[in-house]
Amino acid sequence: MAHTLLAFDFGLKRIGVAVGNTLLKRAQPLTIIHAETNDAKFSALGTLIQEWRPNLCVVGLPLHPDGAEHEMTARCRRFANQLHGRFGVDTVLVDERYSSAVFSPQAGESVDDQSAALILQQYFDEKYNTPT
Repeated sequence: MAHTLLAFDFGLKRIGVAVGNTLLKRAQPLTIIHAETNDAKFSALGTLIQEWRPNLCVVGLPLHPDGAEHEMTARCRRFANQLHGRFGVDTVLVDERYSSAVFSPQAGESVDDQSAALILQQYFDEKYNTPT
């Protein structure tokens, strides 16, 4: 049976979201959440979680190039814990050091959903040892 996964590229201004499943093991960008308040962010997240009913949420974990943690690392860990606590869905963290650097956005373009897809694809590739 295929399991649905949602992935998140967490940011203070935007949260990129991607979706995939364990049958195809391919991630695709889904949406970008633009919300001013935490309540609005978690309301939008709740709607997505209710719609997709994921078996697992994957959250990108930003680190310095040398693997050291920084302020956003702690924020992403907290975000993953909040997803689990608020919605009862299991979460896993995936190293996202270079996910946003892969894309060259045009001026004003957001690539957070594409970054989330890259994070989810990395999870699939590592977990299921599939080539990209």
